[in-house]
Amino acid sequence: MCGIAGLLLADANAQASAEVYEALGLLQHRGQDAAGMVTCAEKGRLYQCKGNGMVRDVFSEDKLRALRGSMAIGHVRYPTAGSSSTSEAQPFYVNAPYGIALAHNGNLTNAVDLRHFLDHEAHRHINTDSDSEILLNVLADHLQATGKFRINAEDVFRAVSGVFRDCKGGYACIALLAGFGIVAFRDPHGIRPCIVGSRPSTTGANGRDWMVASESVALSALDFHDDITDLNPGECLIVTKVDGQVHRRQLIPKDHVVPFAPCLFEYVYFARPDSILDGVSVYKARLAMGEALAHQVVKQLGKDHDIDVVIPVPDTSRVAGMQCAMVLNRPFREGLIKNRYIGRTFIMPGQSLRAKSVRRKLNAMALEFAGKNVLLVDDSVVRGTTSREIVQMARDAGARRVYFASCAPPVRYPNVYGIDMPSARELVAHGRTEAEVAKSIGADAMIYESLEDLAESVRKFNPKLA
Repeated sequence: MCGIAGLLLADANAQASAEVYEALGLLQHRGQDAAGMVTCAEKGRLYQCKGNGMVRDVFSEDKLRALRGSMAIGHVRYPTAGSSSTSEAQPFYVNAPYGIALAHNGNLTNAVDLRHFLDHEAHRHINTDSDSEILLNVLADHLQATGKFRINAEDVFRAVSGVFRDCKGGYACIALLAGFGIVAFRDPHGIRPCIVGSRPSTTGANGRDWMVASESVALSALDFHDDITDLNPGECLIVTKVDGQVHRRQLIPKDHVVPFAPCLFEYVYFARPDSILDGVSVYKARLAMGEALAHQVVKQLGKDHDIDVVIPVPDTSRVAGMQCAMVLNRPFREGLIKNRYIGRTFIMPGQSLRAKSVRRKLNAMALEFAGKNVLLVDDSVVRGTTSREIVQMARDAGARRVYFASCAPPVRYPNVYGIDMPSARELVAHGRTEAEVAKSIGADAMIYESLEDLAESVRKFNPKLA
């Protein structure tokens, strides 16, 4: 999972880098492996800075000052395809045609076939193992086919239509075309989120500033409160640099009907609770998840269950845990205290590093665990490494019984659309029953929310979602 942001300012003399930096900081939860930015200044000159690490580590004040131009795109990354090398930090860039940089969130499922096409037929060199570089070159190949010295919006729409035909999987993308503008598009199923908004120019110039980002929180925090909408599945947005014109077009033919199916994991785990994705408040969706989970707890443990206290695994399960406790009529307590200077363990590369990081990240307060039957609520259980450590922490803190509840159903198979679950063998629920998962993580019981309840927790706020 990654975070992307793009900005085009109405004032050609303004600098976009500082606000894209802020946007990337607001999207830091989506990726901690690498960060990068490309800006465009006068005469189409591109400036770039990217590297491994957190946003604050990659961009110094001097580096931001050197990123000149009123147009910029940025990216925060954790690796789902390719490697963790600095060379695979985004945005990616190709000089032909026109000079294009691209930031991509998601995962292509036909990357192998596309790589073969680019090598043998398009004769375009791919320098990394990243599917994002493949996607960029597919776009570039379609733009190259125009044969034009200068392109217009119609040419871009045709090129993106070609990307939709060729590229399979999940992808939300923001591209920067040197001297032309920014282009944003979303895969035909809408698997990955992409939100656009505008504001009046902050420097007094005529026109509006436009921003595109993975989550609405990045827009609202930077005062992009106007025209906030989600890109539809199969839709393309173009904002041109010279005249600030905005072009939007649904590129999927009317007779090509596909389900609108955003990834549920966005609502369960990845997105911030103060974001709104596809018309659904992440906060409200998590409240609904907590209520459904409480009913599942009663179904499995009975109405006369012996739970004394409900404790969330911070941070993403806090909202659901609070609602779960209210429905169960049990106290909600913050028994696990988080060190906020340790990043998310799920997106850390390497299982051993994740395991060691858990106890550095969380501390169990004996005051809330000692002598109690505890229901731990987490957003999901993927590999089980973190869950196993947390259950042991609860027992070490004196808990009598430890029940573990997940707002997501059992994760038994890899997600190929942009979540780091490459092997079924890594998934604790793969080939195991709920009782076997409970034994594996050391809990007295493992309670999962059903897939149907999870989907309904989101769909109830937007019935258009599949």
